[in-house]
Amino acid sequence: MTLAINYCLRALCLLVYAMALGQLVGLVPAGTFDRAPTLALVLLALHAGELLLFFKNVRLYPGPLAMSVVLTLLFGLLHWKPLAAQHAEKGQTGEHE
Repeated sequence: MTLAINYCLRALCLLVYAMALGQLVGLVPAGTFDRAPTLALVLLALHAGELLLFFKNVRLYPGPLAMSVVLTLLFGLLHWKPLAAQHAEKGQTGEHE
């Protein structure tokens, strides 16, 4: 997956969360984006499942673990998959951390 596609999909995730938040706090007119909160909850639930299943990849983040957990909850595989690919690439080239 190219970096540009990854960032576009991350922006789409953030848009879903923003629409859900706007709907919940009443910033959006009634009848608009009615399913956004449900969609945001489904995304968060799926990403929480990914966090549990792929925690070893989440731990590959070079920054604080808490930040990696938050990024995984927000973006799911868009966060941890590139980390895993980069780690696998380093392993194949013989580089060690």
